[in-house]
Amino acid sequence: MSNHPLVSILINNYNYGRFLAEAINSALNQTYSNTEIVVVDDGSTDNSREVIENYGDKIIPLFKKNGGQASAFNAGFAASRGEIILLLDADDIFLPNKVAEVIDVFEQYKTIGWCFHPTKLVSANAQVCIKKRANSVAHECDLREQIKSGKLESNLTFIIPPTSGLCFRSSLLKLILPMPEAIRIISDSYLQCIALALSTGFVMDKELVLQRIHGNNAYTLRNDKQKMQARMHVLLAYWIRIKFPFLSKFTNNLLGVGMGLYWDNNGGVEAEYKELIKNYLSLANFAERFKIRLRFVYYYLKRKYNSILDIPEMIDDFALLCLKQKRGF
Repeated sequence: MSNHPLVSILINNYNYGRFLAEAINSALNQTYSNTEIVVVDDGSTDNSREVIENYGDKIIPLFKKNGGQASAFNAGFAASRGEIILLLDADDIFLPNKVAEVIDVFEQYKTIGWCFHPTKLVSANAQVCIKKRANSVAHECDLREQIKSGKLESNLTFIIPPTSGLCFRSSLLKLILPMPEAIRIISDSYLQCIALALSTGFVMDKELVLQRIHGNNAYTLRNDKQKMQARMHVLLAYWIRIKFPFLSKFTNNLLGVGMGLYWDNNGGVEAEYKELIKNYLSLANFAERFKIRLRFVYYYLKRKYNSILDIPEMIDDFALLCLKQKRGF
C-alpha cells in the first residue's frame, strides 16, 4: 500500500434525501484528502437525485433501480478505484478525522484486510447522544480458525459495528463481492462474517461515525426483534454455505440458532425462509443435519429454562420437539 492510498467512500442511499447532503459533506470534508466518493442511489423516490446532482463532479453518482443494499454495495464497489474501501449509510455522518485514523491503522498493520470501529448513536438531528456504547479495546484480531470451527460467539470480544463502522482493503472485498442480491436485509452482516473468516483485522476503540437513530431505523435499539434475528440467521446460513462451503460448521450453527429463534417466537416460519431451511438441509449430510437439529433444540431449551429444577419438564419438551421435527420443521 502506498503512503497516501486512494480511499473510496461508498455511500448507499434509498429515500434518505433529508439526510444525504450531511453524509456526502462529511465524506468530502475529511482531513485526509486522497479520496473519492461514490454515491449509489438505489431507486429512491424522494428528492435524493436532486441532492446528488447538486454536487456535480465532486462525487461519482450511480443511479440504479431498487434492488436492496446488497446490490448497492455491489454497484458501488464495482465503480470504485481505491485501495481502501469505507462504507457509509446515507443517514450517518463521518467525523472529519475518520479516514485519517483508519489509514493510520492500515499502514501500521500491513497484513490486515479489515478495520472495524464503534459508532456513536445519536438522535435524528445528530445533536443528542442516545446511548453510550461499551468501550472497545484496540487490538489486532484473528478469528479465522474460530469461525471455520463454528465457534464465533464464544470467542468474540468486541461488538461488530453496523455498515458505517466497516472498512476494508479492496483486495479483501474482491474475494467477497459481488454478494448474492437476495441478501436484502443483512448485507452488512454478510460482509462482517466473511471478512472475519477470510482475514485478520483490527478493532479500533474510537467512535468515528455518528449513527442516526430515527423512525426508519429505530430497529437498532428495539428489544422485540427476535423474528428478524431468526430471518437473518437463516438467510446468512444459506448464502454463506452456498458461496463459501468451507464455512459449513459456522453456517450449520447459524441455521440451528435461526431455527431455535423461530420456534421460540411461536410465530411460525414464513414460506420463503422455510424453503431456505429445506434447501440448506438438502445440502447437508446426515451427521450435519443431526448436529443442526441438536443445536436447534439446545438453543431453544437454553432460552426457555434457567434452573436445574426444570429438568423433568425440559425432557418432556425435548421429546415433543424431536417428535415434531420428525414431521418436518
